[in-house]
Amino acid sequence: MVTPRLQSISDEPDTEPHRAPVTTSTQTPIVAPVERSFDIVLIAAVLLLLVIGTVEVFSASAVLGFKRHGDSMYFVKRQMMWIVLGSGVLWFSANTGYQWLRRWTYPLLAVTLLLLVAVLFSRPVNGAKRWFLLGPMSFQPVEIAKLALVGYLAYSLSKKADKVKQFTIGFVPHILVCAVMMGLLLMQPDLGSSVILGTTTLILLFVAGAKLSYLLLAVLAAAPVAYMLIVGTPWRMQRFLAFFNPEAYSLGVAYQSVQASIAIGSGGFTGLGLGEGRQQLGYMLEGHNDYIMASVGEELGFVGFALVIALFAVIVWRGIRAAVGARDIFGSYVAFGITVTFAIQALINTGVVLGALPAKGLTLPFVSYGGSSLLMAMFFAGLLLNIGRRAPARSRRRELVNRVGGARRRRPKAVIVVPR
Repeated sequence: MVTPRLQSISDEPDTEPHRAPVTTSTQTPIVAPVERSFDIVLIAAVLLLLVIGTVEVFSASAVLGFKRHGDSMYFVKRQMMWIVLGSGVLWFSANTGYQWLRRWTYPLLAVTLLLLVAVLFSRPVNGAKRWFLLGPMSFQPVEIAKLALVGYLAYSLSKKADKVKQFTIGFVPHILVCAVMMGLLLMQPDLGSSVILGTTTLILLFVAGAKLSYLLLAVLAAAPVAYMLIVGTPWRMQRFLAFFNPEAYSLGVAYQSVQASIAIGSGGFTGLGLGEGRQQLGYMLEGHNDYIMASVGEELGFVGFALVIALFAVIVWRGIRAAVGARDIFGSYVAFGITVTFAIQALINTGVVLGALPAKGLTLPFVSYGGSSLLMAMFFAGLLLNIGRRAPARSRRRELVNRVGGARRRRPKAVIVVPR
């Protein structure tokens, strides 16, 4: 009896006889990282916010710039200068691997703590010691503190992944570092930024898997401190009372809040039009800065206000997307920490303008007039772009095909050949 033998016959000639055979194993092939494209949606959202912010900064500060500096375009010129510098910062952070933040975690943390201490000996501005004055420019170390804290939490949580649930290893060190930063910020004083750092820390610990009982313990421990900071400080107590009855303090601590409510109410659904706002005629002094959303609401109405909120929602969405699709757990924590920082700051700023939160001196990222705050916001956006770079499906498929055997070919057919 003749035993048949199997012979593989391909429909196409094998022009590359030395090519490695295609594996049929069920194991996933190891593929080198492919070149990824930047997140166009995130870039578009950031650019739109910058455009809206630049227009509103000019509209809200033209009268103020003319009165103080004799130039109605004084503030918008400086804003455009910061945007140009920020564009370079964004490009650098988007094209430089974010792993440098892992290597420089502790040096950056040490420098940040030194800056937060040094600023306490600086010259006060409006009763607060938050800025280093460098000639015509100023710098807030709290912006560096945001990056340092997020980098430290990402590095530590990724390193202690299996010990996060332990109280002394996974919870106490992170809370202590955050508490030291918050304490230095409260000495400036800067309650708003300290709230951002504390909330970011708790949310990242929650995402990392820390026990809810530990997080609740931290909140309960901070409650008496917050109570003493409010009750024990006269001007904070006045702001707290003005939150519930702004009309009674309309000529004092609630002046800006009342003017913001008037501006938003007069804007209606579609607004009064660009340059037609009335509160910018000397009634609202911070209309280009902390209360920029009041200017947006007055001139662009509910439509413009909702558009800005929607753009921040897009940034949060793309930030979470970048965190979920990051190449490593460190990058995932960094992206999530940056996203949480953006979300909390935008939420607090908008809540203050709408009268839903007590007054806090916080800018709106990408929109408010600012120097170091705008630069750091664009640096954070570049980090999100760097972490969230993704490859299109076709490019990824082509890379897989090239790795396992070149161009796609029909699967060889097995036929039975019986010799005569």
